[in-house]
Amino acid sequence: LKKGWFAEFGTLWPGQAMAIEVEEKLEDFQSKYQHIEVYQTKTYGKMLVLDGVIQVTDRDEFSYQEMIAHLPMCIHKNPERVLVIGGGDGGVLREAAKHDCVKEVTLCEIDEGVVDVSKKHLPILAEGFNKKNVNVVIGDGFEFLKNHVDEYDVIITDSSDPVGPAESLFQKEYFHLMHKALRKDG
Repeated sequence: LKKGWFAEFGTLWPGQAMAIEVEEKLEDFQSKYQHIEVYQTKTYGKMLVLDGVIQVTDRDEFSYQEMIAHLPMCIHKNPERVLVIGGGDGGVLREAAKHDCVKEVTLCEIDEGVVDVSKKHLPILAEGFNKKNVNVVIGDGFEFLKNHVDEYDVIITDSSDPVGPAESLFQKEYFHLMHKALRKDG
């Protein structure tokens, strides 16, 4: 923070930065996998930051969550079993669970710290965790897929950038595992 502003300088986006005015730091800790911060901002509501990279804000979360969830959900004729890899903030989980045809949504998130701070500070996003048809698995999504073949109609990957704990989710083998985990019409 510098003079009340959080600034993101991502190495993946050279030559640009994103700065948001902050009122208060609500969380700041190192989990087993990443540095987790939550801020109360002046104009964006609460903001989740992982390893210095903005993941979501109250103000604009819907635009990402709805697009990443509803497009694949609406393409499938009857998505009964859905898997979300990552997405520990709960937003994609919330959106996928809105579909009446869904019998089960499994969320596999590597970092329990993300789930915990989201439940505590981002309740609108995290409301999906309270649905009866939701199953939460804390673990590595890459490893999770190795043990699940022909089980899901839709798989949505909601990961952070392709560095750190999410790096394996951008490798060719991950996409092969996803393909194996999908049902015939998935």
